[in-house]
Amino acid sequence: MHTQRYRGFTLVEVLIVVVIMAILAAAIIPQFTDSSDDARKSTALLNLRTMRGQIQLYRAQHNGLMPSADLSELLIKTDMDGNTGGTLGPYLQFIPDNPFTNGNKITATAADPPAAASGASDAGWLYNATSGMIYLDHASYLNR
Repeated sequence: MHTQRYRGFTLVEVLIVVVIMAILAAAIIPQFTDSSDDARKSTALLNLRTMRGQIQLYRAQHNGLMPSADLSELLIKTDMDGNTGGTLGPYLQFIPDNPFTNGNKITATAADPPAAASGASDAGWLYNATSGMIYLDHASYLNR
């Protein structure tokens, strides 16, 4: 008698491979989602440091005068009194987006640090025009 041998994988072998692949995917996928959150956090902190630095540079060049509540003076050339058309600035090309909300709206605040985020859908930044401090308008990053 001649027995015929089939070439290929058995159902058990295929199931074992599928289970191994599922275990590997479960271990790797969360690392990719964490990396996108880390990228947002890094971008937010870099933008925050840049904006704080440019506000302080404006203040130094304008004899202690702070930019207005909407930070529009950072985007144009100004004179020593903060009026349009001088030789100082611009300090920023544009107000950067908040990487968590993709908004760049400037909301005035009176507290340092703010007590709460604005909760607006276009939330960007919280700015205290009195102290010159700016904060990311996101509940997790108010104290940075």
